[in-house]
Amino acid sequence: MLELYPMAAPHTATVVWTRGTDDFLDQRYHRSHQWQFDGGATVAASSSPHVVPLPYSDAAAVDPEEAYIAALASCHMLWFLDIASRAGWRVNRYTDAAAGTMAQDAEGRLVVSHVQLHPVTVFDAAHAPTAAVLADLHHQAHAACFLANSVKTQIDCAPVLQTEGA
Repeated sequence: MLELYPMAAPHTATVVWTRGTDDFLDQRYHRSHQWQFDGGATVAASSSPHVVPLPYSDAAAVDPEEAYIAALASCHMLWFLDIASRAGWRVNRYTDAAAGTMAQDAEGRLVVSHVQLHPVTVFDAAHAPTAAVLADLHHQAHAACFLANSVKTQIDCAPVLQTEGA
């Protein structure tokens, strides 16, 4: 499947934040915003209340750190399901309570330093692998996961300046 993937396919997300009535310059502004995806899904997002205290963050929204961890876990799961299916193992259910840890890197920057996946896979009894084969399936999924392979992705910024109220 990897060799059939269109490498130039765009993956987009639009992030939208509006100040509203907050002063902003007093640093008392909300961090709630939206993530909009090309398929039509909109997700409520915010800074983590662990980083920006309430009421300036929204604990009910998804924060970037959670999204990063979920994206890694989801990518791993999708590859795992593909590899297991091709190998003839029938998966009935897959859950993963993935967790990430923040820490300072060698340059003193705060980073997600570790993500621990905790996949629990339920198989059809007639089509279940051994524990050793299960471990190998997860190893293959990790090696194939686009996101796990992209952790040191280059990020560029091309800002556009606009003004209002002139």
